[in-house]
Amino acid sequence: MTTIRVLIADDQMMVRQGFTVLLNAEPDIEVVGQAVDGLDALTQVTELAPDVVLMDVRMPRLGGIESTRRLTEPAGATVKVLVLTTFDLDEYVYEALRAGASGFLLKDASADELAHAVRVVAAGDALLAPNLTKRLIAEFSRVTSSPRAPLKDRVGDLTERETEVLSLIAQGLTNGEIAERLVLAEQTVKSHVGRILGKLGLRDRTQAAVFAYETGLIRPTGY
Repeated sequence: MTTIRVLIADDQMMVRQGFTVLLNAEPDIEVVGQAVDGLDALTQVTELAPDVVLMDVRMPRLGGIESTRRLTEPAGATVKVLVLTTFDLDEYVYEALRAGASGFLLKDASADELAHAVRVVAAGDALLAPNLTKRLIAEFSRVTSSPRAPLKDRVGDLTERETEVLSLIAQGLTNGEIAERLVLAEQTVKSHVGRILGKLGLRDRTQAAVFAYETGLIRPTGY
């Protein structure tokens, strides 16, 4: 069994310790370190090489958004960031997703939800399915009233089928659901997703969803 190595970055000791206890109770997850702020997280990621960082948004010295950007921007970066937040509609969390986070999780998540989120992100699937994430992406994409032209131009690099798959990713559908919707084999959908991420230079499905909203490919709907 492969063990998922996790670093918890939060300035609240009770949050760090509580999540550590919950995650260490899982047979396939190990908390390898705790960071008190964004700068500490950068140092510990270098030293400990975790697979996933649970990253609080608001921390002293260096916040979670900038820390996430520094961790995920370098070419070849493999660490995944799962943002922690107290509120489900937090503007800063949307910025963290744009900065490279693979998803977000409320701090009052249950033990099962926490472990599931870590496994999903570690697998490279990105935590996009929950309605909270979709609602957050849709809500804060409204702030950008017009599509960002440089990004919109990149949509033209996609085939018609890839554009269709991207729009469904942005709606939170899994590969299996997309395959069913388009009457395709799931492996074929997986190949389309890989090509979409490669052509657009995106890390994962969460960034693909943000891209789709920011380019105007998908228009947010009310909830």
